Amino acid sequence: MKKLILLLGCLTLTAACQVAATKPVSISTPTTILRPTPISATTVPTVAPLPTPPLYFTEEFDTASTFWEFFQTGGTNTPLATFENGMLRIDIPAPHTWYLGIHTVHTYSNIFITAQSSLSPTGSIGLICRYDASKGWFEFNVASDGTYSVLFGQWLAPDIAQYRPIATDSIRHFDAGNLNYEIGLSCQDNSLLWYVNGELLRKKDVERFELSEGNIGITAASFQEAPMTAIFKWVKVDEQ
Repeated sequence: MKKLILLLGCLTLTAACQVAATKPVSISTPTTILRPTPISATTVPTVAPLPTPPLYFTEEFDTASTFWEFFQTGGTNTPLATFENGMLRIDIPAPHTWYLGIHTVHTYSNIFITAQSSLSPTGSIGLICRYDASKGWFEFNVASDGTYSVLFGQWLAPDIAQYRPIATDSIRHFDAGNLNYEIGLSCQDNSLLWYVNGELLRKKDVERFELSEGNIGITAASFQEAPMTAIFKWVKVDEQ
C-alpha cells in the first residue's frame, strides 16, 4: 500500500504555490512502514463537552464526539469523518489511504469490541485494541474481497510506524454481495480472538508482543480504487 504525504499550497492573486509530495512507501510483509499525518481539528466539528462515557459503553454516534482522535497515513487527500444520522461515516477520496480513529478516554487490558459496519466495494474496515502510543497496538481488518488481516502496529518515531502481520486468511461463508459486517475483536490475557457476524474465526497467542493494555479504536482503508466509504453504525466496548 503506497503512502503519500501531500503538502497543499495556496493560490493568491499574484502567485501560486507549488504542490510537493514525497515518494510513497509501499506496504510489504513482514513489515510495513507508515507515516501518519494527524487529521486537522477542523475535520470533526467543535461541540460542547460531552459526559465521559463509562468504562463499558456503546457508541452510537448520535452526536459529534471529541473522545475520538483520528489519524491518516498515505493518500493524496484528507479523509473526512462525520457524525451523522446515528453513524460515523468515513469518506476516503484517494487510493492507498489508511485511517485510524482512537477512543482516548479509557485504557483496557481484557476487552471485547464489536461494531456494526459497512463499506464500499473496495477497501477495508477494522477494530483496534490495546493501543499504546509508546508500545504498539493490535488491529483486525476485514476487506471487501472477503479476506482479513490481523496486525501488530508500533511507532518507530513520531512520524513512522511499523506493521507486522499476525494472521491473514479468507472469511468462511463469505457472501460476495454483502458488504455489511458485524466485526469483533477480543483481547484476553495473552490471546487475540477475532469474529465476523458472531462467528469466531481464530484465536492466536500474542504473548511475544508484550502488549498488556491500551485504548480501543477503529480503522478504514482504501485500496487501488477510490473513493471509498466506510460506515460504523455502532461500536460496543464490553467485558468478554
